[in-house]
Amino acid sequence: MEKHDFYRAARTDINGPLHDIKVVEVTTTWAGPMCGCVLADYGADVIKVEAPTGEVGRRLLPMVPGTNLGIPHETVNRNKRNVTIDLHGAEGQQLLKDLVRTADVFLENFRPGALSDWGLGYEHLREVKPDLIYVSVSGFGQFGDLHERAGYDPIAQNYSGWSSLNGEPQGGPTKAPTFLGDDLAGLHAALGTMAALLHRSRTGEGQHVDIALIDCLLFQSNGFPTLGALEIPIPRMGNQFALATPVNAYACTNGRVFAGVLLDSHWKLLAKEMNREDLAPLGLMDRLGQRELLDGLLANYCAERSVEEVVNRCTELGLPATRVNTYAEVAQQKHVHSRDMLQEVELANGQKVPLTGPAAKFSRTPIRIRSRAPSLGEHTAEILRDLGCKPETIADLKARGVI
Repeated sequence: MEKHDFYRAARTDINGPLHDIKVVEVTTTWAGPMCGCVLADYGADVIKVEAPTGEVGRRLLPMVPGTNLGIPHETVNRNKRNVTIDLHGAEGQQLLKDLVRTADVFLENFRPGALSDWGLGYEHLREVKPDLIYVSVSGFGQFGDLHERAGYDPIAQNYSGWSSLNGEPQGGPTKAPTFLGDDLAGLHAALGTMAALLHRSRTGEGQHVDIALIDCLLFQSNGFPTLGALEIPIPRMGNQFALATPVNAYACTNGRVFAGVLLDSHWKLLAKEMNREDLAPLGLMDRLGQRELLDGLLANYCAERSVEEVVNRCTELGLPATRVNTYAEVAQQKHVHSRDMLQEVELANGQKVPLTGPAAKFSRTPIRIRSRAPSLGEHTAEILRDLGCKPETIADLKARGVI
């Protein structure tokens, strides 16, 4: 299928499938902002509320070269509007309630109980907006023995058991190079938000959605928590797979490939390609019993060839294989650009930077990066005017540090 065929019936009059949904976001760093990012990418009007001094996510490194604009911030806060409000005082809290009254969703990722202490918990905001979807993202959840603990991404990766299996077989526990727990929590929060919105559309009922980083990592652990509960050993496999062989990252003459087989039909093709048709009859269980031999055969095959030779030959045979790319290399791939996974965006300083695009593709309601991450308080006056605040009131609130 060509790209234009996929989008042949696309609408241009709305921003995405969540057009007309309004989200008020009070978040920091990554997990909460990631949920808001997904909802904003999908077309929702996401209003991020920050303290007048800005949240820590704005200062996360690295910065766009030659600027004070953080790439993480620009990535996760695009497509949003921004208002600054000091939520520690009564006036700021009332402004937030006025804003929530106009919204469908309230999103936060503070430690459980923190916003309730400010009079902004679910029990408070549902009085303002009875059908509100109130989404809370935290490390350990809103209830449970450890719910009051601080829980950041690496804490979640290690508490959940995920880090214990990551890395080479003889190595120690290793966290992911990305904010994996935060990312999964953000995605589950967005999914939970949309499910709650669907329920509300059918019943008129709002609700509190509780997302914990720990729960998300456990859910996405391929059933390993069950293995742990049954005390079934789980080996650390590095680049190999417990359920298939040969599979690994193999050195070639000019780089590495990741290649391997799962299906018996694929193994027959690979065995013939390696001139080991005598091993072609081996079924999966037989291959697992000869993992070291088969892994060595494919390693020797790759060692004599270039990455391109191995990948092209595997492609011809219908076998899975890829160059082991760096992010710098994959950013140059034509396929990545054809999928709009890097989109050029003009930042606040006028500089254009390729930002990571949305993953989902919608044929009828296409989505894209519509706007850069806003400057701190960029839309404060606009949003407060929409709430009915007069210019002199806005000026007074700003002079007193409320906004």
